Amino acid sequence: MYSRCGDIDEAASLFEDLKARDVTTYNSMIVGYALNGKSIEAIKIFQRMKHEGVKPTSITFSGVLNACSHGGLVDIGFDIFESMETEYGIERRIEHYGCMVDLLGRIGRLQEAYDFIQKGNIAPDNIIWGSLLSACRIHKKFELGERVAKILLEYGAADSGTYILLSNVYASRGKFNSIEVNNEIHEFLLGDIRHPEREAIYSKLKELNDMLESEDYAPATDVISQDIEEHEKRWALSIHSERLAICYGLISTKPCTTIRVVKNLRVCNDCHSVIKLISKITQRKIVVRDRNRFHHFENGVCSCGDYW
Repeated sequence: MYSRCGDIDEAASLFEDLKARDVTTYNSMIVGYALNGKSIEAIKIFQRMKHEGVKPTSITFSGVLNACSHGGLVDIGFDIFESMETEYGIERRIEHYGCMVDLLGRIGRLQEAYDFIQKGNIAPDNIIWGSLLSACRIHKKFELGERVAKILLEYGAADSGTYILLSNVYASRGKFNSIEVNNEIHEFLLGDIRHPEREAIYSKLKELNDMLESEDYAPATDVISQDIEEHEKRWALSIHSERLAICYGLISTKPCTTIRVVKNLRVCNDCHSVIKLISKITQRKIVVRDRNRFHHFENGVCSCGDYW
């Protein structure tokens, strides 16, 4: 529960207080560390688990491979992946192959990820292909992205998400949240003006935007798919819901208080860069839970190491 709420330190404290630990509690910590961007800690818990004679399960390997994926730990990830069958006799399932494709995709080794899927002893599903398609958009590998999309279409495995991802690939190519304050949830949409303190929120947003300019921040306007002017793209980025939520957190909480934001989509590259800078400028720890994981921003650095 603590790790899924973003308080991984409390989760670790409870884990250490246990008089006896089994595979379930070890799996919980491994998955928790992975979810909170603590990839190295997840690996250490996995090694400690083996040292104490606790036999890992298929779930263990899903968790630790996911940690490798979010930490860009390619060599360690492949060593662990290979050890599943050779050392433990555990059959590698589609979710384990998916973690490896995600790992290669996140660091930009997309052709290697494509070849890994083709050579694997599994029938890849739309989740694996979709993961690679998303990586193609992020790393601007448009030709491979089109090839992957066509595979999904040919096998009838495409869904609405496939078309959205493909349209984002074309858009990138140029072809065309909530916060809890004082036990109360405040929700924000893109460009939200419904909040009763909207004037103070947008005033803080302007103040932060001015500070960001002094930090040599350059908006990544290529993530905006709409055909609009450059200054409009800059404004569209600046009013993303998580930024409004963070601004409300800054004006509503005491200095040095951790700000926690929940987002129902994946955080975009530009917002990720901005929140790192905001944590540095304001000297605040900011925890953002997006669709996939927690991001712990502190002093200009994110726990994900820019792999997410």
